[in-house]
Amino acid sequence: MTETDDIIEQLAGDLKPVPRNALRRRFTLGIVLSLAFSLLLMLIILGLRIDMPDVLMLPVFWIKSAYNALIAAAAFAAVSRLSRPEGSEGSFFGLLAVIFAAMAAVAAIQLMTAPVDAYPVLILGSSALHCPVLILGFALPVYAGVVWALRRAAPADLRLTGFVAGIAAGAAGAWVYSWFCTENGMPFVLIWYSLGILLTAALGSLTGPRLLRW
Repeated sequence: MTETDDIIEQLAGDLKPVPRNALRRRFTLGIVLSLAFSLLLMLIILGLRIDMPDVLMLPVFWIKSAYNALIAAAAFAAVSRLSRPEGSEGSFFGLLAVIFAAMAAVAAIQLMTAPVDAYPVLILGSSALHCPVLILGFALPVYAGVVWALRRAAPADLRLTGFVAGIAAGAAGAWVYSWFCTENGMPFVLIWYSLGILLTAALGSLTGPRLLRW
């Protein structure tokens, strides 16, 4: 036996089998705990919107919630696929385009059925300037949870994985923020919520190559 063979045998002798679905469980733990932490932050810092009992009866609230939840779910699934060396984003960007187009259609219908003098409220609301920043803030714990999970994975394209992880975290942060946000304009959600998600995606694209290196 050569010295190289001896070294390989010593290294291989220390290997332990990885439990089945270990990475999936790590993803679930990271996402659930970080999302719970983000929700707790929202409740402590902002609280639920004061008209929550009434707004739960409004379709626009659930459309806003579904927009963010669907993007988050699709992005988390894509991140899970990208976490493997041979993985890819699959049909994620096509699905993302469909979700965005559906929301754009809803926003257009709301604008067409509203009086012109309501446009500023439907598009800008009263929180356009700080909405994306707050979404980014509530997304950061979720992004940290995803990065923690990916540290035990082996993604091949670190920048793309970071970008998609940022979309997932941004949409999750937007979903958390929606429980405080009093804006009912679908154009507002389409523009300013999407901007908050894109800010987190940009952060993921910039930090992914460094934080996800393995």
